[in-house]
Amino acid sequence: MQEHELRHMIGQVKAGILSRREFVQVMVALGLTAPLAGQMLASAGVAQAQPKMAYKATKRGGGGALKTLWWQSATLLNPHFATGTKDQDGSRIFYEPLASWDPDGNLAPILAAEIPTVGNGGLAKDGKSVTWHLKKNVAWHDGKPFTADDCVSTWEYVADPATASVNIGTYKDIKVEKLDSHTIRVVFQKPTPFWADAFCGVRGMVIPKHLFEAFKGAKSREAPTNLKPVGTGAYKFVDFKPGDMVRGELNPSYHLPNRPFFDTIEMKGGGDAVSAARAVIQTGEFDYAWNMQVEDEILKRMEQGGKGRADITPTGHIEHIQLNNTDPWKEVDGERSSVKTKHPFLADPAVRQALNVLVDRAAVQEQIYGRTGTATANFLNAPERFRSKNTKWELNLDKANQILEAAGWRKGADGIRAKDGVKLKLVYQTSINAPRQKTQQIVKQAAAKAGIEMELKSVAASQFFSSDVANPDTYSHFYTDIQMYTTTMTQPDPELFMLQFTSWEVASKDNKWQGRNITRWRNEEYDKLFRATEGEMDPVKRAALFIKMNDLVIQNIVVIPVVQRPAVTAISNRLRVERSGWDSDFWALHNWYREG
Repeated sequence: MQEHELRHMIGQVKAGILSRREFVQVMVALGLTAPLAGQMLASAGVAQAQPKMAYKATKRGGGGALKTLWWQSATLLNPHFATGTKDQDGSRIFYEPLASWDPDGNLAPILAAEIPTVGNGGLAKDGKSVTWHLKKNVAWHDGKPFTADDCVSTWEYVADPATASVNIGTYKDIKVEKLDSHTIRVVFQKPTPFWADAFCGVRGMVIPKHLFEAFKGAKSREAPTNLKPVGTGAYKFVDFKPGDMVRGELNPSYHLPNRPFFDTIEMKGGGDAVSAARAVIQTGEFDYAWNMQVEDEILKRMEQGGKGRADITPTGHIEHIQLNNTDPWKEVDGERSSVKTKHPFLADPAVRQALNVLVDRAAVQEQIYGRTGTATANFLNAPERFRSKNTKWELNLDKANQILEAAGWRKGADGIRAKDGVKLKLVYQTSINAPRQKTQQIVKQAAAKAGIEMELKSVAASQFFSSDVANPDTYSHFYTDIQMYTTTMTQPDPELFMLQFTSWEVASKDNKWQGRNITRWRNEEYDKLFRATEGEMDPVKRAALFIKMNDLVIQNIVVIPVVQRPAVTAISNRLRVERSGWDSDFWALHNWYREG
């Protein structure tokens, strides 16, 4: 390993992007001992990892109110319609999956009695099926028993194309069989290396058959429980004001002993990241705040107050700029950015290449993100075995000008380049928060020096990440030339993360803009590689396929990665939580408690 690669990896550990465990695994694979790898980290000033949280509450309830703050507001509470993290997390207060991903990327049982393995007979050796044994004596919040019928019904509901679920890709190609009242078998069409998708993590929340069965298919949006959930979780539904507040109360019949600790929970939405950080770290008004997309220097100043701190958890999340492959200004059959069109100038590879070398990732990291973001050339960055070594990023204004000039884009009297009557004038949109607006300014200033004019558009997060199909300003509509936000990686396997570049996932009017392919890029080679990963059981060969897919996305400049982002939250110094970078912030909500 080259010295600069080693420094890069140690920097990722310091920033919380790469775990100590992954660093040690890589070093051992290169021939070093684990103790020596640990010494390398210690000499670089990386502290030993803290032990995992142990649940210490000895009785159910009595903890008062838990007040959490999400500066993007939940708009619905059906996990299978969730548009973005705020809807997934709002739903997770009440609904549970069979299993969740812990901080080390391992499955932890929630509604399952155990995790299936080849050893216990749950996982078929040929990779074509998995058998789940469900916990008994689990009840829905209305008192009805939780059984295998609920899992089968959830599969039927999500897999129905007319339901228009965001999770249809997880469930449409499987079959779920009821073996007995508390056992199901998930059957795959072929050997499936990533079998732990359906019923696991943020896409795995089970919904009650008796309340959703009548609303499968075309009636899916009419279900009262889309806004008034009845789940199995540690907290029962009390109230929901879309775009504002979710409230729950202790579930006295929760299936884990001595849980939950808190009597009530509140998930407040709205505002901005800086205000949310201040409300936890400085004033102590809230116990927990999600997604601290705040300049690191501001967080450090707030931490001096002593009431809370920024908590950093490794993830595969990526702040990136998307380039529209379609024409956002031309309407076809009632929609803009239609796949029946192509972009008037981003279809030119030279323009994409120029934009790629005009993004000053180093300045974005150093001036804005600090310990909360690491510059990267890759879309897929974690776990480490999936990170490509074939890419690099650069800032080069001269190169951008040379590329555009050679491609026939000439500067006019106004300094803006044009070709065949088309000017390089574009609209660059993102959600409203200071780091993103500052990133926009950095990119705009560099682009101007290359003869590209950018109009900056900032949309309130509550609108930008909304599930409102009538709102043209949502990121899924993508009615601008380029846009920027963070795509979260919610499980330690890249399959669902990389699904968003497949041809069959294009967001469109037909699927109510629920398709995950927002850029509308379509590539046969990429599709074939993705299909190959779905059946490749050799983990080394499978990792190589994902690296090729990442490289295709980067080489075609479908997106421009900016910084890899760990999950940064604000936490009260008294609150005890266990966070996972591979699942919902609320994955272990039942274990949260307050000390002192």
